[in-house]
Amino acid sequence: MFPSKPFPKTLIRHQHQTSSFIASPTLKHSRKIKMLRRNIRLRKEYLYRKNLEGDERVQYEKKMKIREALQEGKPIPTELRNEEARLRQEIDLEDQNTAVPRSHIDDEYANATENDPKILLTTSRNPSAPLIRFTKELKFAFPNSQRINRGSQVISEIIETARSHDFTDVILVHEHRGVPDGLIISHLPFGPTAYFGLLNVVTRHDISTKKAIGKMPEQYPHLIFNNFTTQMGQRVANVLKHVFPAPKVDARRIVTFSNESDYISFRNHVYDKGEGGPKSIELKEVGPRFELRLYQVKLGTVEQNEAETEWVIRPYMNTAKKRKFIGE
Repeated sequence: MFPSKPFPKTLIRHQHQTSSFIASPTLKHSRKIKMLRRNIRLRKEYLYRKNLEGDERVQYEKKMKIREALQEGKPIPTELRNEEARLRQEIDLEDQNTAVPRSHIDDEYANATENDPKILLTTSRNPSAPLIRFTKELKFAFPNSQRINRGSQVISEIIETARSHDFTDVILVHEHRGVPDGLIISHLPFGPTAYFGLLNVVTRHDISTKKAIGKMPEQYPHLIFNNFTTQMGQRVANVLKHVFPAPKVDARRIVTFSNESDYISFRNHVYDKGEGGPKSIELKEVGPRFELRLYQVKLGTVEQNEAETEWVIRPYMNTAKKRKFIGE
């Protein structure tokens, strides 16, 4: 028999590299499966809590009737006498945090104040040059945002990528014949998703000259919301508010969302002290400038076609000119 020879070190090294190369996709696949299972579990828990809202609201109204009867010295309503003892015991155990039932809206932004928002910004497929220019300006308008090229990716792949990289919101910008005409804000991981029409888009170089307008500020802005007085208006303001992180006290950048006849005007300004004294300031618009028209809100992320529609504009709504849905 021939004496056995040890394997060359180069061959052993090559085998180790090959085995690690083969194991790497398997490891990635297992992590992907774990992430998908986690998202499914969290989604089921969210839907379960949402289904309980109706029962919790009924119990809350019953407790309110008992509280009012006790405070005013009136007899307990007859329909609640069988449940009086149990309800009064629950009332005694409640505090400020548990007296009012939570809703799915509370769960959507429950962790919004723990970390700054992280936004994924992209466009429709085959974007034109004006749309690319507009999204580049939006990247600076929305702090902590990252712009990616859409390429051939479908919406579900974009949302999955955003979830795996801990993005809090996805913003999609659409166009029609080179004119930006739609903007979608989808909050992760459970929603909501707000669909806006985009009108009267004016980019920075159309507002003023490059020298006059200056550099695009990257400060976290102070936010001004004007005329968001209805319940749906507060809902829309909540969606827009959580796209921006909390500003510093001395920040000199202001972003305004002003509603008039359900058309939301977006303005981006910086201010400085004026020459007229300590109380005078000078505002300078730095752009971009556009208007939003809400037409749908869904209780889910943008790729979930089965998500429940919370609000949608109907054809007959356009004829009711005196009726406002966002503000008075």
